[in-house]
Amino acid sequence: MSHRTSHNAWLAGGIATALLLMWFVTTGDTASGARLRSDPEALRLLRGAEGAARDTSYEGVQYITSWSRSGMSTTSLVNVAHLPGQGTRMRVQSTTAEQGGQMFEADDSQQSRGGLTGYTPRMLDLLARNYAVVRAGDGQVCGRPTTVIEARRTDGTAAGRFHIDRATGLMLRRELLDQQGREVNLTFFTEIRPSAPKTMFLQASTQTIEAPWTHELAGADLGALRYRGWPVQSALPGNLSLYDARQLDSRAPVVHLSYSDGLSVVSVFVQRGMLDPSSVGHWHRTTRGGRTVYLRDTVQQRAVWASHGYVYTIVADAPPPVVDRAVAALPHGDTGFWGRLGRGLDRLTSWANPFD
Repeated sequence: MSHRTSHNAWLAGGIATALLLMWFVTTGDTASGARLRSDPEALRLLRGAEGAARDTSYEGVQYITSWSRSGMSTTSLVNVAHLPGQGTRMRVQSTTAEQGGQMFEADDSQQSRGGLTGYTPRMLDLLARNYAVVRAGDGQVCGRPTTVIEARRTDGTAAGRFHIDRATGLMLRRELLDQQGREVNLTFFTEIRPSAPKTMFLQASTQTIEAPWTHELAGADLGALRYRGWPVQSALPGNLSLYDARQLDSRAPVVHLSYSDGLSVVSVFVQRGMLDPSSVGHWHRTTRGGRTVYLRDTVQQRAVWASHGYVYTIVADAPPPVVDRAVAALPHGDTGFWGRLGRGLDRLTSWANPFD
């Protein structure tokens, strides 16, 4: 090997090593100080809300609203009834933005809808990693006394706020807030009766919410997908960590990647193929990274686009800026030498920390 070739190889290796070190530094636990400032009692109350939602009989009306990039709001009203050991029935009222309907989720489906159903241990760990979770006084929802819990950023501002019913432990109100303290996503009960619903209901009478795909992807599976060229990222901007990955086994496999910082949840569906523009003809068309992206503002933020033989679909319970950063971080076209080097590093390091 010549001196010039050796020098070039050393230089390339040095650049790769520096970038790799930078990757580990910038994607590390930058909010570790927030974890130390969390209140154990506040975390206990949030943890208990999941069990309360599962073990308590109740019925009521939920109000769900989110604000779009333009400042317009989209709202859903949901009649909810829950029987422990049976499940939860949800009747969504029709609006100008969404078609109504009735759905059923069995108690044994082993999934959490989010919203007011509380925190799973994995989601609570992400929340405590990225925010300081503390008690923030007393409140009231539907005339019921609550304990208010806040998830605070490192600058002390509230990013999320939760009201926990003192009598039942149910989460009665959940707010996501922007840096200016404005609500960007809001879910709360307008009516709540913690007692057995008057009418028993059966799963067969409604559309059943599907359980999570059973093919859960482990670290080795994700590494194999990356090696074959699938765009599987271990993290997205804003401390969104990959906490769950599953695959739908079919003639055209679909990979479902779930990212969260404990407050926002961004689901990314990746499938080989081409996007049929007619399927998103009524969506808002825009451009990101030189590629066409279709956006739809409902109670959940949605985005669809195609790039290099893959179709990407985002469904997010998150503020629009979080969704925009996630869309921008995913592939939209060739990014030249640095983009190719970054993808090469992703493949080489996929074994090290597949779920961040």
